[in-house]
Amino acid sequence: MTTELVVVGLAYLAGSLPSAYLVVLLLTGKDVRRTGSGNVGATNTVRTAGWTAGAMVAVIDVAKGLVPVLAMSAVDPASRWLGAAATAAVLGHCFPVWLRFRGGKGVATACGAFATLTPWSALIAAAVWLVVLAVRRVVSLASVIGVAVFPMLVVFVDHAPFDLVAAATIVAAVIVIRHHTNIARLAAGTEPKIGERHPWDRDGGGE
Repeated sequence: MTTELVVVGLAYLAGSLPSAYLVVLLLTGKDVRRTGSGNVGATNTVRTAGWTAGAMVAVIDVAKGLVPVLAMSAVDPASRWLGAAATAAVLGHCFPVWLRFRGGKGVATACGAFATLTPWSALIAAAVWLVVLAVRRVVSLASVIGVAVFPMLVVFVDHAPFDLVAAATIVAAVIVIRHHTNIARLAAGTEPKIGERHPWDRDGGGE
């Protein structure tokens, strides 16, 4: 059990890697937390440093979820430990120790974490995200809907064991909660679409 706990701790630290902060700082010298929406994620990286930087951050964020789960599978493939590693990686991204526990929303990291655990559910949730984004052109709405349906997909599509269902539910709940300011703007009709300019408030709430 000691080794498994160490891997869970390392999963959190891997998830905590502030990729958006580092990429934007290295490429532009700016602090991504002080530009655009203030969110430490790929979407705000695009706003701040362009599509190439955003793509780099997205790939790194997916890897932050994928690598810890693969590492745990090599140590102990029991579903409870795989679910723990996936959850720890997402929590690390959302609450990184390096940025005083103020991180991103966790969508890309969750996608990477569950890509090998529940591949069909992850694929369908990603497809839902793409469809909603194409139709409504609002990243946060696509993220919330894709994440909200994910636990049900894990149950009914991948028929995953209880431990992975629990991990998927916890991760989905955390990501939805992290979108609380986006949800408030969606309800008010003020959440911006892709390409729209927006006078961002300083609550750190945007995607």
